[in-house]
Amino acid sequence: MGKLKALILAAWRIVVRFWQIISRPSAYLPLGFLTLGGFVCGVIFWGGFNTTLEITNTKKFCTSCHEMRDNVYQELQQTVHFTNRSGVRATCPDCHVPHNWTDKIARKMQASKEVWGKIFGTISTREKFLDMRQLPLLGRHGLHQADPPGGRHT
Repeated sequence: MGKLKALILAAWRIVVRFWQIISRPSAYLPLGFLTLGGFVCGVIFWGGFNTTLEITNTKKFCTSCHEMRDNVYQELQQTVHFTNRSGVRATCPDCHVPHNWTDKIARKMQASKEVWGKIFGTISTREKFLDMRQLPLLGRHGLHQADPPGGRHT
């Protein structure tokens, strides 16, 4: 029992010492170390954040859930955006994710609703998906803005 008490007391001292350092780091650590540490942590965070943004802008990511793969991707394969004479394919982010950084972040926040729908099953069937469907398109060159009957782009 005495060893357990000593171990708990030692752990508590470590927690208290750690709290003293993080609550007033400039009293214990040099300013240069804190500045360099902040810079390195910022670079690591920014790199991870941008890497995550790039990963979520791929066809593989977009079609990783059955709702997109079985609904939207199947529709895309029947369009000129997927199969055409030039062989150039438009993928999901080309039309559904803005290129401007602030607009891209806003779209990613909107996409969190789609994740919510996936988690809670509000888009788990084709019928539910069509009822909840929204097409956040960029509207580049007037595409998808005013398609005539038959869906041909101007």
